[in-house]
Amino acid sequence: MALKDDVFEHGPDPENPGWNHWNLKDPTLFNGAVMGKLITRAEGGKCRLRMFPERKHENLQGIIHGAITLSLIDISLFTTMHVIGTGNAGPSVTLELSTQFIGGGDPKRPLDAVTEIMRETGNLVFVRGEVVQDEDRVAAFSGIIRKFPPRAL
Repeated sequence: MALKDDVFEHGPDPENPGWNHWNLKDPTLFNGAVMGKLITRAEGGKCRLRMFPERKHENLQGIIHGAITLSLIDISLFTTMHVIGTGNAGPSVTLELSTQFIGGGDPKRPLDAVTEIMRETGNLVFVRGEVVQDEDRVAAFSGIIRKFPPRAL
């Protein structure tokens, strides 16, 4: 099932050539209200999802809050299914997410989740990846997504 164009914006991002939007059209839902602008692209069998940290994404130590990193990771699982998987990014849910925080994220630099699909079946997608800023690793993760059949209209 492809993403619905009436609720999702996933076309080319003119501000970032070679990248596509990964945003819900309703900016009051979680992705837009909390994460802000998200862009994505395929990179040789992998998927990269990028966010642009703002002051609201920092914790008291002045680094990117762990909840923001976890949110980026969770969203990246679904982005990966759409960009390099079967294209079926919904309806689906996260079954499992395992994360290891490696370093603090710098709020002055874009934060990227770089992912790959380890296996995709009819109902499950197994993804692993890293959250990075240039050559700096922020987190490593793996996750499992459960796909559901499209809902009847």
